[in-house]
Amino acid sequence: MMTLQQIDMNILLWIQEHLRIDALTPFWKVITFLGNGGWFWLVVAAVLLISKKTRRTGSAALLSIAIGFLITNVLLKNMVARPRPFDAYTEIIPLITRPTDFSFPSGHTCASFACALVFFRMLPKKYGVPAVILAGMVAFSRLYLGVHYPGDVLGGFLVAVFTSTLAYHLVQAYCKKAKEQSEGLSHKWKRE
Repeated sequence: MMTLQQIDMNILLWIQEHLRIDALTPFWKVITFLGNGGWFWLVVAAVLLISKKTRRTGSAALLSIAIGFLITNVLLKNMVARPRPFDAYTEIIPLITRPTDFSFPSGHTCASFACALVFFRMLPKKYGVPAVILAGMVAFSRLYLGVHYPGDVLGGFLVAVFTSTLAYHLVQAYCKKAKEQSEGLSHKWKRE
């Protein structure tokens, strides 16, 4: 019976041997760049803060990314300390500069889905669906480029499911409480 490590390795080797196409490599490098440090998602979330109509979504997305970063990059990567695929197996050839941090879970995947899942939940589907598709592309790019195992990507996704759900509920609760307090103050002023 194969171990999870062997399954991860076999999937990566299959991607390397059957899905890598030289003409597509620049495209996947651009897609992975969108996940670097979560910058693209942070910018989009920050833009949503400008309009009162989307401020709640922007706040939840930023909170989700921040919590995801702490769980993924500060806590889990250092606790699990899983070497990158190219460090563990010489057969894996990375197509970008070799990251120097640990592999599990994928920070790119976590940041991308942490934001995209908030968008999917809080924005019209015409924005949420493309965001989730782009997050999926960022996740796949990490496999295509040979810098993460499938298990790393799955781990990043699962952390993002947790953080996006938590951030959504925290922001909703905060906004509800703020509204109740605001309404309470306005009733008090009307009576005086």
